[in-house]
Parts: sequence; structure tokens; C-alpha cells
Amino acid sequence: IGAEFMHIPDPEKRRWIKERIEQEPPNVDSERVLARLIASEVFEDVLHARYPGTKRFSLEGATAAIPLLDKMLTTAAAAGAIEIMLGMSHRGRLNVIVQVVGKDPADIFVGFEDTDPRSVLGGGDVKYHLGASGTYHTRDGKSLVVHLVSNPSHLEADYPVVLGRARARQVRLADQ
Repeated sequence: IGAEFMHIPDPEKRRWIKERIEQEPPNVDSERVLARLIASEVFEDVLHARYPGTKRFSLEGATAAIPLLDKMLTTAAAAGAIEIMLGMSHRGRLNVIVQVVGKDPADIFVGFEDTDPRSVLGGGDVKYHLGASGTYHTRDGKSLVVHLVSNPSHLEADYPVVLGRARARQVRLADQ
């Protein structure tokens, strides 16, 4: 811990920070992480091999997002969460829809095989704007409802869309 740490005047706050920074890292379920990475990579390989030359925003360069989301959702479920609202940009979105939200990969492939340009109303990358909902099953046997919100065309608008959807969901649940 650097000298900046000593500028925190409250010793209780320093102790709290020190305990969290200097603890042993948690054990990692290497087999689970590897399985998630392999599944993500296989999905990307199939898309690449089956649809060469098609505009794709692959997970390449961000593959660790899948095991990261796995860990985050597992931790959230263990803490009692029952529903999650996610937002993200195009990169890796289809992989998250399959690996995390649980959508059937065949449903994703259909979006690449639709040859009628009018069916997507002129948007070649519209499949990267779609949202999805599903159930995520943790390795501990818990389940979470996961909503990946639709991605607006302007990525800077993603955050307010997620906040708005989450707030609306909270209001609806409170009214039940």
C-alpha cells in the first residue's frame, strides 16, 4: 500500500481498506473458468467459420467477460439476487446472449441467415442491438432471471436505458 494510503486520517478506514487489499486471493475454479472460455471460443469459431465476411462484433479480446459474468452472477445469486438487468455494447453481445442469458445458438444463427434486407428494416447489425431474457443457472444450483437490454444505436445511451429498465422493473415488482 502506497503513501497515499497513509493520508487517510481515520485509522478504522485505513484498517478496513488494508484488510480488503492485503488478503489472500480467493480460490479460482479453474475447470469452470476453462469450460466457460472454451464454450465462448467454440461459439465464436462457429460464427466465424459459418458466416465468413459477415459483419461480426466478436468477443475476441474480451473473452474473460464470460467467466467474469459467471462469477458475478453466482455471487449475486448467493447474496439473494433473483433478477439481473445487464447492458453492454456490441462486442461479444451474441456470445453473452448464448452463454449467459441462455438463448439457443440456433436462434442467433437465424439472424445471420435471413437474406431479406427488409426483414431487419435496413439494419445490418440489428442482431447486435437485440435484447434477450432468460434464466441463468449457477454452479451452486441457484437461478437468476437475466435481462440483457436492447442496445440503442448510440452506445452512450446504453447506461440510461439499463437504469430506466431496472427502475421500471422495480416499480412493477413493488406494485404486485
